[in-house]
Amino acid sequence: MSDIDSAAVRDYLTDLQDRICAALAAEDGGADFVEDRWQRPGGGGGRSRVLSDGRVFEKGGVGFSHVFGDQLPPSATAHRPELAGATWQALGVSLVIHPRNPYVPTSHANVRFFIAEKPGMAPVWWFGGGYDLTPYYGFDEDCVHWHQTARTACAPFGADVYPRFKRWCDEYFFLKHRNEPRGIGGLFFDDLNAWSFERSFEFLRAVGDSYVPAYLPIVQKRRDTPYGEREREFQLLRRGRYVEFNLVYDRGTLFGLQSGGRTESILMSLPPLVRWEYNAQPEPGSPEAALTERFLKARDWV
Repeated sequence: MSDIDSAAVRDYLTDLQDRICAALAAEDGGADFVEDRWQRPGGGGGRSRVLSDGRVFEKGGVGFSHVFGDQLPPSATAHRPELAGATWQALGVSLVIHPRNPYVPTSHANVRFFIAEKPGMAPVWWFGGGYDLTPYYGFDEDCVHWHQTARTACAPFGADVYPRFKRWCDEYFFLKHRNEPRGIGGLFFDDLNAWSFERSFEFLRAVGDSYVPAYLPIVQKRRDTPYGEREREFQLLRRGRYVEFNLVYDRGTLFGLQSGGRTESILMSLPPLVRWEYNAQPEPGSPEAALTERFLKARDWV
């Protein structure tokens, strides 16, 4: 492998998209992903896959993109001004799964690679990504399983990796205007290039490959839990927090929109149904109140 092998990254990411879609479609058992291939006017393209109105998953989006251009958007050069005027490539797989049953949490994962090149300057590259879990009704064993899987994926890369990226996830997926986390966290890392390309790419693969083992056991455990209108309404309210984060804070969403990305693909992660209710507050002592009182607190789950 050469020092920087973007073709190998692309091959891995397209295969990862295939494997994740196959696993989720098999779990749903009633719907499959519809693929939409697209081209970006400014350069590159991708393939968006969406599962709609399934038995288990109300909506799932798993997208691969490989886009490039001659000018980075402001969101990318704000903290790296030396990259202004550089040509760039961005490759990634991003997914969000919105389950039908409120007792099954929403999950998000993203793995990506970025490289910028400019005459007279060594190539600038990094990896980023991670995954996080957004329950509506919390279960300790689900949170422990999610974080244990993440810790196991990080273990070969050093004892400090999981705690560092777990903390970064807690800090990143935080709605400042609500003063609350989006969910129970997981892993988040960005600008990863302190290791060699080969080692960094190996870590990306470890994270990407651990998503399905982290999520599907939770889906299988909760998918048949009985629920009623109360749980459904609470699920839709909490989905509103998800939308708020993606549209206000998420770096990937902002980069995609500012760089002339394909809006349908960028926003395919949004839930199909959501609601906002003025000053909605859960009943004290209720399972709904337990979400914010117990589970939406940064803590060490493993």
